[in-house]
Amino acid sequence: MEQKLLSNLFLGLITLSSITITAFLLNQPSYAAGVAFFCGKTKYQGRSVPATYARTQDGKQILILRWISDDSFPPPWTGQRRCNEVSRRFQRSYENSTLKYITTGSINKQSVVCAIANQEDPCTESNLLFTLKRGTKPSAVLARLLDRRGLAAGRVLNESGGDELTIDFDVYLQGVASEK
Repeated sequence: MEQKLLSNLFLGLITLSSITITAFLLNQPSYAAGVAFFCGKTKYQGRSVPATYARTQDGKQILILRWISDDSFPPPWTGQRRCNEVSRRFQRSYENSTLKYITTGSINKQSVVCAIANQEDPCTESNLLFTLKRGTKPSAVLARLLDRRGLAAGRVLNESGGDELTIDFDVYLQGVASEK
């Protein structure tokens, strides 16, 4: 009788432990359940062009950037190659938890767009997302690139002095509609 009671108690503890561990593991954040960035295709003025997308954990597919021009940068930096590389950089920044904000800056006298973890962080080679065409105004380009349904509310912009622009990327992703 006492042995049966101990056996039932032991079995109950094992069951409770298993349930607790399973619940703990299921509630852990997983990269696989997060945002995935990839290069795909979209239509622009009747033609198919490379595009950087984000796929959110709830299945939304969000158009981030269209790569419509092959002549802005010297070969071999075609729109397709830039799309592949920039999508990879977005993914790397997301995985490294440095994609909290997107900002503009300058690296080697080139206007750039970077992923940063804190609003005060500068653009560096390690957080570079993409380089802008020479002679462009970085904040205007970034606002135009990302101004599709997400920036319209105005909550995600943070402009500082000069030509810098910082966008809260999490808020942007939450506010933008998926592309059909």
